[in-house]
Formats: sequence, C-alpha cells, structure tokens
Amino acid sequence: METLLLPILLFAVFYLILIRPQQKQRREIAQVQSTLAPGARVMTGSGLIATIVSIDGDEVTLEVAPGVTNRYLRRSIMRVVPDDTTEPIGADVAESQPDKDPMIEPMDDGASRGTDRTNRNDITGTSP
Repeated sequence: METLLLPILLFAVFYLILIRPQQKQRREIAQVQSTLAPGARVMTGSGLIATIVSIDGDEVTLEVAPGVTNRYLRRSIMRVVPDDTTEPIGADVAESQPDKDPMIEPMDDGASRGTDRTNRNDITGTSP
C-alpha cells in the first residue's frame, strides 16, 4: 500500500502544478476567442496588435494599419487589448534621447557630396 502512495502523490502534485493551470488558461483563451466582435483591439499569439474588421466563421480579418488588413484564424487571437494602452511608436524615444553634443561633428564620408566611393580597381584591375 505504501508503494502506491508515492506515485499517487506525485501525480496529484503534477496535476495541481502543471495540468490544472494549463487547462484554466486554455479555457480563458477559448472564452476570449468565442466572444470576439468587430472593433475590438486584439493581440495574436505572435504579438501582433490589431483591430478586428470582420469575422467570417473561423477566419478573422484584422486591420494592422490604416487600410491594411490581414486574415487570421480565430485560434490565433490570444487576448483582447484595452484601447488606452497604445501610444504612437517612438513617442517616448524622442523625449528620452539627450541633445546632440555640439563638439561632435558628423563624419563626412563623401556621400553627401555625391562622390563615388566604390572600389573600381576590383573590376578594371587598375588602382585609382
């Protein structure tokens, strides 16, 4: 009887730690996927944030940018994203970068003057 107690106890621990939380997460995702509606902002499994344009059976049309739509399977939607969490890309980067140091001048590589910087002696066999 004692030899059966250890495997049963191990199975119970695995169930409580691994299996049960995964089942709960799967149920939550399935509930989100079943209640999708056009106009909702969602995130796919790959991290794409978009707005639902239309739903046709198991396919969802997402607008990823103004006028740009992609079709996804309903199963790829992982969660609904609140509207207030989105900011323009790079909005905080411009504020966090320090001003340019006036003592450092940009490097002149000749590209700004339109000069040719290719190494033509590879082709012709002559040096410049």
